[in-house]
Amino acid sequence: MSDGASNPARYFGQQVRRARRAAGWTLAEFGQRIGYDPGQISRIENGKRPPTELFARMCDQAFPDREGWFSEFYAESRTWIATPPWFRSWIEHEQRAAVLRIWQLGVLSGLLQTEDYARAILTVNPGVTEDEVSARLGARLARQTILTRDDPLTAWFLVDEAALRRCVGSPEAMAGQLAHLAGVVRLPNVTIQVVPSTAHAGLLGGFALTDRAAYVETAVAGQVFEDAEIIAGLLTRFDTLRNEAFRGSESLTLIERMCEEWKPTGVKAVTQATTAGSA
Repeated sequence: MSDGASNPARYFGQQVRRARRAAGWTLAEFGQRIGYDPGQISRIENGKRPPTELFARMCDQAFPDREGWFSEFYAESRTWIATPPWFRSWIEHEQRAAVLRIWQLGVLSGLLQTEDYARAILTVNPGVTEDEVSARLGARLARQTILTRDDPLTAWFLVDEAALRRCVGSPEAMAGQLAHLAGVVRLPNVTIQVVPSTAHAGLLGGFALTDRAAYVETAVAGQVFEDAEIIAGLLTRFDTLRNEAFRGSESLTLIERMCEEWKPTGVKAVTQATTAGSA
C-alpha cells in the first residue's frame, strides 16, 4: 500500500482529525454526527484503536468531499491493521516475490489454511479476543490470493507430516483442510512435498524464503532478514530438508489418505498417540 504503510491505524486517525478540524467540529459534535462516543473517536484519531468498517463508512458520509477515501483506505489497510508490526515487512516481500519457499513445523502454512483451520489456530493464542481473531483471519485469507492471482508466484511448500495428523479444530475441519490441500497441490504454480516425521534439518523451526528476504518466526515474534549470507544458509537448509521429503505424487497420495482418515467414518484411524509420536 502507499501512504501509511508503516502504521495505517495512526495514519487513518490523522486523516480523521484533519477532516474534523477542517470542518470546525469538536469531538463531541463529530460524535453526534456519526453516532460515536468522543472518547472512541479520540482513541482512533490518536492511532490507539484501529477503525472499523462502519466507522470508515460513517466518516465517508460526514466528509463527502473525500470521495470515499476512508472506506477505501480501510479496505486497503485491513491486512496491515490486523497484522503484527514485525510481520508487515514480510508481507511486502511475499507480495513482490517471484518464487516463495516455505517450511512450517507442526502446522500448515497460513497460505494453505482453510478458514476453519486458521480460526482454530488463531483462537488458541493467549488473551486473544473474538474481534482480533476475525480481523487476523480476514488478513490471513486475503494473503492467499498470491497463489491464484493473474500473475501468480511459484510456491514450494514443505509440509510437516505431523501437521497432517494433528487435530486442529475438529476432525471435520481437518478433513476439509486436507481436501483443500489436495486441491492446492494441483495448481500449476504450486509444489507441495510432505516431510516425514523423522530427525531432519527442519526441527529447529519454520522459515520462509524469497530471492531477497527470509522470514523466521519464534514464540515471541518474527524477524525478516535481508542479509545474503543468512538467505543462502536457509536456502541450503531448505534444499537439505527437501531431499528428505516424499516426492510430489507420494505426498498427494498421503494427503488424500489422511483426508479420508479424518472424515467421520475414518477418524478413529488418526489417534492421539500417533499425533504425539509425530510431533
